[in-house]
Amino acid sequence: MRIKLLPLFTMLMVLAIPAGFLQLAVAEKPNVIVIMADDLGYGDVSCYGATSLTTPNIDRLSAEGLRFTSGYCSASTCTPTRYSLLTGTYAFRGERTGIAPPNAPAIIKPGTDTVASLLQRAGYATAVIGKWHLGLGGEDGPDWNGQLKPGPLEIGFDTCFLLPTTNDRVPQVYVHDHRVPNLDPADPLWVGRQKPSPDHPTGLTHRDTLKMDWSHGHNSTIHNGISRIGFYTGGHAARFRDEDLADKWVEKSVAFIEQHQDEPFFLFFSSHDIHVPRMPHERFQGKTSLGFRGDAIIELDWCVGEVMKTLDRLNLAENTLVVFCSDNGPVLDDGYKDGAIEQIGDHRAAGQYSGGKYSVYEGGTRTPLITRWKGRIKPGVSDEVVCTIDLAASLAALTEQSLPNDFFLDSFNVIDALLGKDGAQGRDHLVQQDNGAAGTYGMRAGQWKLHRYGKKTARNVVVETQLANTSVPPFQLFNLDDDPAETSNVIEQHPDVAERLKKQLDNLIEQGRSRPAS
Repeated sequence: MRIKLLPLFTMLMVLAIPAGFLQLAVAEKPNVIVIMADDLGYGDVSCYGATSLTTPNIDRLSAEGLRFTSGYCSASTCTPTRYSLLTGTYAFRGERTGIAPPNAPAIIKPGTDTVASLLQRAGYATAVIGKWHLGLGGEDGPDWNGQLKPGPLEIGFDTCFLLPTTNDRVPQVYVHDHRVPNLDPADPLWVGRQKPSPDHPTGLTHRDTLKMDWSHGHNSTIHNGISRIGFYTGGHAARFRDEDLADKWVEKSVAFIEQHQDEPFFLFFSSHDIHVPRMPHERFQGKTSLGFRGDAIIELDWCVGEVMKTLDRLNLAENTLVVFCSDNGPVLDDGYKDGAIEQIGDHRAAGQYSGGKYSVYEGGTRTPLITRWKGRIKPGVSDEVVCTIDLAASLAALTEQSLPNDFFLDSFNVIDALLGKDGAQGRDHLVQQDNGAAGTYGMRAGQWKLHRYGKKTARNVVVETQLANTSVPPFQLFNLDDDPAETSNVIEQHPDVAERLKKQLDNLIEQGRSRPAS
């Protein structure tokens, strides 16, 4: 009699379990959306202390998730950070990982395991939408009028819709999978380093026609009233308006989410906001007191809101891990006269931290980093050290994928910290780099931060004017607990700590990997 009653008892127990718990129990492979901002500083959003503008959608993400006070990217410029996020390997270990030029070949070669290929093997549909800036094509560079491969589809993405370089570099066209859409064969696209014929205006020859003037280095081919880095001609039917980029990323991202709502998906939403040229859509222009830089921040916030609304509409929020981050810290004047300096007021783009883009001060790599998984992550604030380079190993652990020994050399499994589990710990050390060309590094281990300079100046283009191209000693040491702004070099007071960090940094660079081989 008891045997016959057992199935009925079991059914009653199952019915008594809350529906949300059942949904969590079967959600072994949550959807994953990584939203990466571009040049967004620690202090640029209101949940991290900004008061000159409000970012309600990013704030909601924070209120419903976990806000990290020690969230990092691995480099203070875009290409190396994106390389490290996808490959789980410090960019200084790779080739051509500095800021990629317009005609750069694919930096991540076919056959390289990436976070996308890991999740692809786990049964995920995968997409990257937005800024790429990791090169396209073989060793001769991209064939803009033909097939643009290898690219994202050769390293684990099922589909892509890209800004191929970064928008202050030519060309201003999209790339869908392997081709430039809407390209007219009768008007071929040419991209090169040599100056084209005189009938193609540049920021030098036609400066008075620009709708946004350049301040340094962005004075080559003009498109949409803005001069760029590099030269190109043709492809007019395929060109976009700068003002429409954010709308296009949202359009394509929403379509991908809708298409794959019934299966696990991984979306890398790679925003171009708030990188220069800052030319937000007209409906955002003039909406802040900070000029176009501030306006671009609220455009970014709108994008986050549209993604969240899509998850809510499709009832996917409780089965989706959202990671919000930035590729590096802030910069004000990065080549255009867009009011970023003149209208900054009391706004502190890097918050309490010094430096920004191009530097190894904390402001260069410590950025907003938020995780949200409704019903799984308890809302709160975490002081654990986590980095975008760790997404690969962490998502591999979450989806029960093994890490191959030859790849993801510096990615650590910090999934418990990202999910806010009690007692979970983040990284105990982190190497930070600038663009990588000069061998300049930051080395954080606990409360201590070592700077090692491969050049005599600390480049930091007009974020903190007192640090811009200033002379620096070969090494500096800071106690971040006492001096988070890195204003007091204490290397003479703590030579033993400095020597320990020097050796640790040298070993990490020389041994070729941080993560122990499994």
